[in-house]
Amino acid sequence: MTKKLWSGRFQKETNQVVDDFHSSILFDSRLYRYDIQGSIAHARMLGRQGIITTGEANQIIRGLEEILKEIEAGQVIFSLEAEDIHMNIEQLLIARIGEAGKKLHTARSRNDQVALDIRMYLKDEINEITYLLTELQATLLEMAEKHIDTIMPGYTHLQRAQPVTLAHHLLAYVQMFDRDTQRLQDCYRRTDVLPLGAGALAGTTFPIDPAYVAELLGFAGVAENSLDAVSSRDFVVEFVGAAALIMVHLSRFCEELILWASAEFSFIELDDAYSTGSSMMPQKKNPDLAELIRGKTGRVCGDLLALLTMLKGLPLAYNKDMQEDKEALFDAADTVKKCLVVFRPLVATIKIKENNMLSAACRGFVNATDLADYLVGKGIAFREAHKIAGQIVYYCLQRQKSLEELSLEEFQQWSKLIKDDVYQFISIERCVANRQALGGPAPDAVRHAISKVRKKLTTDK
Repeated sequence: MTKKLWSGRFQKETNQVVDDFHSSILFDSRLYRYDIQGSIAHARMLGRQGIITTGEANQIIRGLEEILKEIEAGQVIFSLEAEDIHMNIEQLLIARIGEAGKKLHTARSRNDQVALDIRMYLKDEINEITYLLTELQATLLEMAEKHIDTIMPGYTHLQRAQPVTLAHHLLAYVQMFDRDTQRLQDCYRRTDVLPLGAGALAGTTFPIDPAYVAELLGFAGVAENSLDAVSSRDFVVEFVGAAALIMVHLSRFCEELILWASAEFSFIELDDAYSTGSSMMPQKKNPDLAELIRGKTGRVCGDLLALLTMLKGLPLAYNKDMQEDKEALFDAADTVKKCLVVFRPLVATIKIKENNMLSAACRGFVNATDLADYLVGKGIAFREAHKIAGQIVYYCLQRQKSLEELSLEEFQQWSKLIKDDVYQFISIERCVANRQALGGPAPDAVRHAISKVRKKLTTDK
């Protein structure tokens, strides 16, 4: 049985059950590249500072580079007994180069080593997810440009409320995803801090140069407190919180796609390539992808709760509980990426049923607010105008008429101020066109919004 690298003060081998329970190599092995990159930078610094010889540093670096190539080629089988990716690589290095390999861990602990690996991993994940979000935004902008004049009902309480356009509706999600990217970028800044040099918790007595390591690894700064450097995972929580919000936004969008694809709405038809059928009912075309994304939102929200619960009672500094951060982090990042990858083409291939959207917007009295606004324009106080419009709607409901179907004489039962121009004012097209304020659904306002977001996406690249 292989001796643990920390076994000096122990007189017994750990029980096999303990090894199995204690080991994290089955999930943290994915950090191997970051672990090796961090170790190479650490070895360079040790050699540069004269803590080990230049020859030893070069020997360590060559050994690590060879191990990396072998892992990439699938030639390495990791050991459960070596516990984690850090100890696995160190044991492989010692077996390869001998005594020099034993010097790699000088002025370093697994505590600051794992914190480094996670930060390096998370920086890459943030960049990848940010890219996927901007690609999704670009797709939504292209769709919006095609549907600036596609009128549909806007909803509150899932009841038809006021007319908007499909472009305006899509831009709402563009704004949500924009805030998601902002949150990721904020998280990146707090992740971009080098913890290496903190040691186990109290730094080291060796004359290390963390700033040089930060430069080698592309970190913007160095941790300013060794206790905080090894015991904090708030940057992980922040990322998973941002990931949970991304999933919530995707889930809300998916819920609408599911509704819109139903026969009851019939606003869209999903592409065959992104739909599924029923094993029993031959007529079915199911929005399974949208439903699965909606379902996966729960697991990412669960990852967030797991992290918060794990951290809430931990005294400083490092505790073994913190090993539980990785599976939640990996799951959240993997889930978000998978969902974004499939969601973009799902949305891009949707067939829009423009006539059905317009037909729905022409029912349900979505122009009732505009009737009230018309009365206000005639000098009636809004609250009174609201009351009159409500009474007219009730009158229409009793007679199964729309507002546009009322005669002028019928309108004037409530106010002689209502004239022929009311019909133009409450037309669905005019109701949309009149809403020209910033952020509104009027075509010119939507074009301005699309241009503004497109410019931002181009600038941020």
